[in-house]
Amino acid sequence: MIRADLITQAVRALARDELVVYPTDTLYGLGADALSEEAIIHLYDAKGRDFLKPVSIACSDLDMIEAFVYVDDCAAACIDAFLPGPVTLLLKPRPIVPRSIMAGTGKVGIRIPANPTALSLISEFDSPITATSANRSGDPDPKTAKDCTIPCAVVLDDGPVGGMGSTIVDLENFDIVRQGASFDEVCAFLAKWSQA
Repeated sequence: MIRADLITQAVRALARDELVVYPTDTLYGLGADALSEEAIIHLYDAKGRDFLKPVSIACSDLDMIEAFVYVDDCAAACIDAFLPGPVTLLLKPRPIVPRSIMAGTGKVGIRIPANPTALSLISEFDSPITATSANRSGDPDPKTAKDCTIPCAVVLDDGPVGGMGSTIVDLENFDIVRQGASFDEVCAFLAKWSQA
């Protein structure tokens, strides 16, 4: 279990537009203030990530999700079925979401990680943080904190995590953008809703 003072240090770092490494139920994430253009640019530079590739965000609860994206009946049902958990939903953003995080897609990936440390971090920060893996683009997925080689202000080391990325779902098109954890369950959900 991560000490409360380390969570507080990470929250302060996020408020300064610095990067933090944190555990999720899938991989270790690289956290930045998802509403700060400066923090987002810092994250892209640190990862060596193409600015044409979007970055998802992590929220702590449904209220936070609804403050940043539009949630229709299908999205609400999917959130109820899979979140918290290893599923990322592509949804229409509200105007508050920075364009840079969407990389021209017009949608934002959003999830609630099923990890107590991640949820504590986001809840204390009281705003969404980025939910991209804490590795340089093209490097192996970070399943432990030691796998995270990107310089950052705080590392929240919670031991090994799940090791498989989330399944990314575009609910507008009932399409799976990336296959990951909970893939079969998501396919069954999409099949049901696409026939409704």
